[in-house]
Amino acid sequence: MNKVVANATEAIKGIESNMTLMLGGFGLCGIPENSISALVESGINGLTCISNNAGVDDFGLGLLLQKRQIKKMISSYVGENAEFERQMLSGDLEVDLIPQGSLAERCRAGGAGIPAFYTPAGYGTEVAEGKEVKIFNGKPHILESALTADFAIVKAWKGDRLGNLIFKGTARNFNPVMAMAGKITIAEVEELVEPGELDPNFIHTPGVFVQRIFQGSNYEKRIEQRTVRPRS
Repeated sequence: MNKVVANATEAIKGIESNMTLMLGGFGLCGIPENSISALVESGINGLTCISNNAGVDDFGLGLLLQKRQIKKMISSYVGENAEFERQMLSGDLEVDLIPQGSLAERCRAGGAGIPAFYTPAGYGTEVAEGKEVKIFNGKPHILESALTADFAIVKAWKGDRLGNLIFKGTARNFNPVMAMAGKITIAEVEELVEPGELDPNFIHTPGVFVQRIFQGSNYEKRIEQRTVRPRS
């Protein structure tokens, strides 16, 4: 089945206001830049976004925050985004902060069809409020529920027309687990190839999890904080 769509605008068709989206990436690494830009241009709002963080003020999900298109963030880090922090502290944005490992596992569980799991992470903190606690091997664990989304939007290095994906280096991050957990998964790729061109031994996300794929363009691949060693 050919899953290719023309561009990001075509790929996000069907995403409506008040939906829940998963967006891959870690900081600005491996984020679906083209799809985020298309969401900004669409003007839809009331979104619940599940993402490790919200980029920076003028890039990534920060662009959606600037236009007040997000009503809730489910993430693990406020990061370098001043607008995210301002909206959270003022009560304009609902935020569910989750330990990073728990966020990744909740996404993975959603894709694997596991409704909930116990973890010691977060016990004794605000994270555990209202959650069931059980003792395993003498250690308290809290019950965390799986996360799923109406749409998952991921970014890969290479993909083929059947939706098979290869991620590159640390840009893999949250992308594979989120690709499994969306009712509809959109993949934007740097390089789109024909079926059979990808070595099956190196495919990270099988095409069965991907419904739409397109070749992106003009990737900026910004670095949040560039640190260089002073010349001696």
